This record gives sequence, C-alpha cells and structure tokens, in this order.
Amino acid sequence: MTAPLDGVRVLDVSTLFAGPLAATFLGDFGASVIKVEHPTRPDAARGHGPARDGVNLWWKTLGRNKRTVTMNLGDPAGAELLLALAADADVLIENFRPGTLERWGLSPERLQEANPRLVIARVTAFGQTGPYSSRPGFGSLAEAMSGFAALTGQPDGPPTLPPFGLADGIAALSCAYAVAVALRAAERDGRGQVIDLAIIEPILMLLGGQITAYDQLGIVQPRTGNRSVNNAPRNVYRTGDGDWVAVSTSSQSIAERVLRLVGREEVVAEPWFSSGHSRAEHADELDEAVGSWIVARPTSEVIAAFEAAEAAIAPVYDVRGILADPQYRALGTVQTVPDDELGPVKMQNVLFRLSETPGAIRWAGRRHGEDTADVLAEIGVTPEQLAALRERGVV
Repeated sequence: MTAPLDGVRVLDVSTLFAGPLAATFLGDFGASVIKVEHPTRPDAARGHGPARDGVNLWWKTLGRNKRTVTMNLGDPAGAELLLALAADADVLIENFRPGTLERWGLSPERLQEANPRLVIARVTAFGQTGPYSSRPGFGSLAEAMSGFAALTGQPDGPPTLPPFGLADGIAALSCAYAVAVALRAAERDGRGQVIDLAIIEPILMLLGGQITAYDQLGIVQPRTGNRSVNNAPRNVYRTGDGDWVAVSTSSQSIAERVLRLVGREEVVAEPWFSSGHSRAEHADELDEAVGSWIVARPTSEVIAAFEAAEAAIAPVYDVRGILADPQYRALGTVQTVPDDELGPVKMQNVLFRLSETPGAIRWAGRRHGEDTADVLAEIGVTPEQLAALRERGVV
C-alpha cells in the first residue's frame, strides 16, 4: 500500500520544535525526510526532556521517520551539499533567523535556481519582515503575544503559559498544511514558492473571535480559569474518590441533560438558562449544583450516570490514565515502535486514520548523523570525498 506522500522528498534543516515537528507530520504519511544537523551542534531538541542511559526520549518521537545527516551549512562546501540535495527535493523546512540562509549563500532564489519546483517553508517566531523579524524567539513568546497567556489561569492569578510547546505544535500543524497546499500548487503550476510562517500567528487564529469582539464591541476577554464565557456549566469537578472530571455544555441540549441529571430541573426553566452566554453569567450557581452532586459520588458512578444521560464528561488524566484508557487503545493512539537503542518504545501514533493510504511510524528517531554516508552517496559523494569532508568538519 502506497503512502499518500510517498515520493515527496523533504529536507528538514530546522531545529527544536515547530519546523522539525512539521517535517515529522509529513514523514508520518510517507514523505522521505532527511534531517540535516550541524556536525558538532545537534538539534537542541535532542537535549530536551528526560533521557534513558543517555538516549533522549522526546527525540525518538520528534525524529521518527527521518534519516539523519550532518552538514555544516555555514561552510561553502556544506552549502553546496545542501544545494545538491535540494536539486532533487520537493520541500525544504528551515527556521533560522531571517537572513541566515542568505548569508550562507542558500537564499530561496539560489535554492529555487537549483530546483524551481522546491517549496521552501521558513518558520520563525515573528516572520520574515517587520520590526521584530530579527529577534530571537520561541513558542512561549507566541503564547504570550497571542493573548493565550492572558486568557489562561485563574481570574485572580497571573497569566499562565502552558508547560509544553503549544504554539510550536500549532505552528507545526499549520506548516504541514501550508506545505501540502504549496505542493498542490507546484503540481499544478510547475513551480515552488516560499512559505513565510510566523509562530505568533497560527495560535492567534485558534483563540477565536477575540479580535472581532474587540473591534466591534470593545470587549477584552478576561481570565476565567476553567470556566468559559460562552457556556456553563463548564469546569473541572472533584469526585468523591478525589479524582477530577471535566464537564462541558457547549450545546443547549447537553446543558439541560446535565442539570436534570444532578436534580436541578427547575433551573432549566429559568429564562437565563436558554443560551450559553447567559448561563455563563450564572456560573457560580451552576458550578455549585453540578459540583455538589459529583463530589458526593465515586468517579465510576459519576461517569456512568453522565453516559446514561448522554451528557458530556471526561476524566482528567495524567499519562497513566491515557495508557490505560480503552478508547485510546481502540483507536491505536499509542504505538510501540522497535528501536535499536531503547528496544520497544511507546509513542503517539500518527495524527489521523486514512482508510486507503494510512500513515505509519516506520522507525523511531535515529542517532545524530546516522545516515550521512548513505544520503551523501545518493548525490554522488564517494567514500574518499566523505572522509575528506569529515576531516574538514563539513559533515
């Protein structure tokens, strides 16, 4: 069975998270991804998070389905090697500060001179233009600038950043989507193009209509903790076992079922109960009604009762709950991948299921530069030339 991106060649010359994760998403569905790293300064992502016996664990997921090569792009010989690889590639993903590739003689113009069909994705914190374009930046700054942090946290607490790469992940999904769009255009028009993706932008889109609400009504959305300004009850509640469950009532019918379930049918008849926005104005009353019912019962009884009432509820899991959950098992969300460093290793599966051309994890993240000899041999580099390049520190 042929994967949907089989035959698409991707050069991943980016580091850390947004760019590399975009390349991972493409590799999951069959793209041939070559991960390019500096010979003595590997992708810093290899040092993030826990390691076992010196082997980084997050890299096994982030680097999966990629062949790894080393190449000093700041050396003219290294730049020439990348140009040779780009001549037969479909996509190049980079996330250096604007002007860096140009300084190395690897401008989009030169890359597309070598390959007019090449799609070049440039992923930076602030984009290729504007007063901040040359600043260093990471996803945390995007979470701050986008309004996400200002909306997150308790009303009387500070703005809150997520403890993981949220903005980077959203940017990675957006980049993979942009690459797919640009590849379709290249297939139609016979030429590639440059994608300018600023990490501060995709997360802003996912935060909803806050810009329009401010433009039209002057509304600045406040921090509301786990509550929503759009509906109620919507919160996390402690059960009689001391566990936490999340309840959401985004639709009117679900809200009515929840209040009937907890024995407060009279509230459903209140005029203010007829819309999510007006229910949110009565969140204290609704949280008390739902929370007092839930805390009086064990978790299993609460979830069973909500399911029987066709009301929306979910347990608040840590990773142990995820691995034990039957729904995740049924979906195959977690896969066990063989690895020659760690042995069998569990990780998240590909993002979605295609009925005819599914994606797959073919291998976990490889060692730094593991495939350098094989990849460079494909562009005509002989063993003798490779040895000379290694001696000079080019690869």
